[in-house]
Amino acid sequence: MNRRTFVSSIAALSPALAVADESGRSAFHAVACQGKYPKHLQGFCTNDRDAIFWCFTETLVKTDPDGRVLKQVPVATHHGDLCHKGGRVYVAVNLGKFNEPAGKEDSWVYVYDADTLAEVARHPVPELVHGAGGMAYHDGRFIIIGGLPPGVKENYVYEYDENFRFQKRHVLASGYTLMGIQTVTHAEGAWWFGCYGRPAVLLRSDEKFQVTGKWEFNASVGIASLDHGRFLISQNTTLLAEDGKTKLNQGCLVIAHAGGEGFPVIGK
Repeated sequence: MNRRTFVSSIAALSPALAVADESGRSAFHAVACQGKYPKHLQGFCTNDRDAIFWCFTETLVKTDPDGRVLKQVPVATHHGDLCHKGGRVYVAVNLGKFNEPAGKEDSWVYVYDADTLAEVARHPVPELVHGAGGMAYHDGRFIIIGGLPPGVKENYVYEYDENFRFQKRHVLASGYTLMGIQTVTHAEGAWWFGCYGRPAVLLRSDEKFQVTGKWEFNASVGIASLDHGRFLISQNTTLLAEDGKTKLNQGCLVIAHAGGEGFPVIGK
């Protein structure tokens, strides 16, 4: 699927699509995040119950499943992709430069209370030497991904325990991807990595981070497991403010399902 097809598919979906509760499916559905933001969407996550958390680079937003803003707070640039665990929201943060040789980054995980979005902790993750950009949690471990200098023919995945003690750097034999990896989630027994590019690409690996798939598919600003083989995919739209000059950003979620080849296909 190329980028044009992906965007056209999103436009064809109604933001008001609701899932059938009787089917046992999640309350989350295709939706637009209320509001317009100065910086673009970096990622999203849910609490698997009744809230969505969106990160617009320097604004952290909490909405209900229908996209209505419940809380938003300004945050330091650059807050990236995020995940939820145990009533807290964890965000990969780089206060330095991305995609440079080691020594120019300043990589962290910032932690927020999921109810109030109050900051509750910060954890240094200096192993992310090209800049921390995204993270996910699964089976007792946090996985963090980030930037990549031009020309490097592999990506790196950093594993931490629940107390952010560094465990291991995994090498992902992906080939070069533009600016590394932007988003990550665990779904359908695999790890999924959203990357920039022209076109954007989606990588899949097994539990041991051996690459099992690579497709032209845009999940570079967010991907999350839903249920019944379905995914939530986020998309950022840039538009002009009323002055005709200032750029603002909007975010939305669409539904995808695992297609015949195992990778997400947009649609219910």
